[in-house]
Amino acid sequence: MKVGRKLEKLLIQCITENQERAYRLAYSYVRNKEDALDIVQDAIHKAFMSIENLKNTGSLKSWFFRIIVTTSLDFIRKQKKVQLMDEEKLEVVLPSSQDHYTDLDLARSLNELPDKYRILIILRFFEDMKIEEIAEVLNENLNTVKTRLYQGLQKLRVNMSEEDQEEEKR
Repeated sequence: MKVGRKLEKLLIQCITENQERAYRLAYSYVRNKEDALDIVQDAIHKAFMSIENLKNTGSLKSWFFRIIVTTSLDFIRKQKKVQLMDEEKLEVVLPSSQDHYTDLDLARSLNELPDKYRILIILRFFEDMKIEEIAEVLNENLNTVKTRLYQGLQKLRVNMSEEDQEEEKR
């Protein structure tokens, strides 16, 4: 019983220390505040229900993040639906043609990437995770992560330069 309580305390500490990162990770998949919060809550529940399966407490954070990724992917699979946007949301998502903000262009280009590239870039550069940690979180081979990260950055660079060219034409 002591081992279970110790693991629970470690998990609570991990969740508390990484709550913002966990939310951003879920949000990077679903791009919706409420859904991301639901995913994190569901992931926390799953983590507590399966804490006894954790073999190495040193990889607790990666294990928890892997649960978030899996829960996010499950959510996306279940939500295969089209969302209609009202006029206000469209104005937020599609800035006027006169506005030119690099950060918005980066966000738009990043969102256009396939998930397998986008999530790697987010984890590496926005969440500041090491490549080894990313491989563990995504349960992927280290070389696969390196290759996809490189490919994703190339695609992002192409998307950004295409957007710059389109902006110059306007």
